Amino acid sequence: LNACKNAIHYVKTAIAQSLVGIGNGNGPINHFHPLRWSPYQGKTFIQAVKESLPTGLWSDFIDHPFVRGIADGTLPTESFTYYLKQDYLYLQHYARAAALAAYKSDTMNTVGANASIVLHITKESQLHLEYCARWGITKEDVLSTPESVFNSAYSRYVLDKGQSGDLLDLKISMAPCLLGYGEIGLKLFNDPATKKDGNPYWDWICQYAADDFQEAVHVGMQELEVLAETYVSTSEARFRDVCKTFEQATRLEVMFWEMGLRLC
Repeated sequence: LNACKNAIHYVKTAIAQSLVGIGNGNGPINHFHPLRWSPYQGKTFIQAVKESLPTGLWSDFIDHPFVRGIADGTLPTESFTYYLKQDYLYLQHYARAAALAAYKSDTMNTVGANASIVLHITKESQLHLEYCARWGITKEDVLSTPESVFNSAYSRYVLDKGQSGDLLDLKISMAPCLLGYGEIGLKLFNDPATKKDGNPYWDWICQYAADDFQEAVHVGMQELEVLAETYVSTSEARFRDVCKTFEQATRLEVMFWEMGLRLC
């Protein structure tokens, strides 16, 4: 099994590192890519970054008491509704970050892709307001809610990384949100211990387990692998810096859950 996994990874990496724009068809395969040293040799970039996290930090995020409360339906309603309001405010900053990614992109394709993300978030924010309404939260309630200091810390960290760094700095600071919610959604959806009947949060779980969100996770992971080839390449120091950004963003995700529990 490991041999098959290694072989698949070898071919995928070979294709990714092949020369582009030569002829037609599937293109050449770079069979010499194992000879090119990488700070995450033998692993995908995402796998290596996640493994660089301090022990238990990722679990602190995806298995947080807030998440467990969603899974068994015991999360206090006031915690969830406060989280929903703050999440809408965060979405506005997330859209700004995606717009910044479009500005930092160096090809028309990537500019367009990130612009499409902004439009998608705009639609998602409207759906979010409709979801809030089902919980008795009006748009006025959301917009009049003061932004939590935890929310401000997280969103400004992402925007600062994007403004002061390159496209990978920005995207890796946004990655824990995308990857974590995708993992949480699938995990809770497929876990027999998750309460389905009578769980007021079951539809929230389904949103993040849905095919469209999981596809967004897949596309985001592919983009990060490509960006790492450009912006990390063979630099171990650069890889360590990127890992630190991912770690800090993960810690801020944990604090976002804490914000919901503490109502602060």
